[in-house]
Amino acid sequence: MDIRARQKNNIVILDLSGRIDVDCANLIEAVAQCLRDGCNDILLNLEEVDFIDYMGISVVVIAYKEIVNAHGRVKFTNLQAQAMNILRIAGLDKVIEIYADEETALGSFKEDRIIENIEKMQLRRRFKRLPIDIKIELKANKDERTPVCLNLDLINLSAVGAFIFGDNEFRLGDEVILKMNLPPKQEKLELEAKVVWIPDKQIQPHAYPGIGVEFTNISAHIQQKLVEFIERNLSFMSSD
Repeated sequence: MDIRARQKNNIVILDLSGRIDVDCANLIEAVAQCLRDGCNDILLNLEEVDFIDYMGISVVVIAYKEIVNAHGRVKFTNLQAQAMNILRIAGLDKVIEIYADEETALGSFKEDRIIENIEKMQLRRRFKRLPIDIKIELKANKDERTPVCLNLDLINLSAVGAFIFGDNEFRLGDEVILKMNLPPKQEKLELEAKVVWIPDKQIQPHAYPGIGVEFTNISAHIQQKLVEFIERNLSFMSSD
């Protein structure tokens, strides 16, 4: 089987031609190379595949699992009748997304991203935000060019992120470590985060300088602590 790779809309399209059988380890190798290159959205174009046997199905399943295990997405397009039938017999048509043409398949990747963004927004809205004013320490997680440690004000906190006032050193995408003492017991927390928002000085002068961060690699245990702290303090504020 021959494989040609091309890219469109940040999606790798693998054009396959020939037979998919036991001798198609190059498909698994091509998928693995895409993943190593950071390309996790892969479309397999089977327009020129004229035959798939049962051993070839095993190759397809291995390639599919490689992509899914890497948190990627894979779709199939332009299947001929024999290829479609063998996938149906194997029950893979209920697992693998199959599209009649390339443009529809590419559009489905875009739709997936829109849905993912909506789900992320909905997830964030599940967590309440607490206006607060406590001192924190902020330092770069990896980049040694940024200041070793900054003493700043945390003025807004949720279980998924925070807004930190007083910083104009970090940039979008920077990875940071946030250290704070959670009142009233002054419990020490150290949280990994990523800068996801920087206020515009002209449009949001009240928030400048500052950064919005999203917590990363946060454990369920620590997140629950934050939820309980926020809920408790919000209830005090409402009772006042």
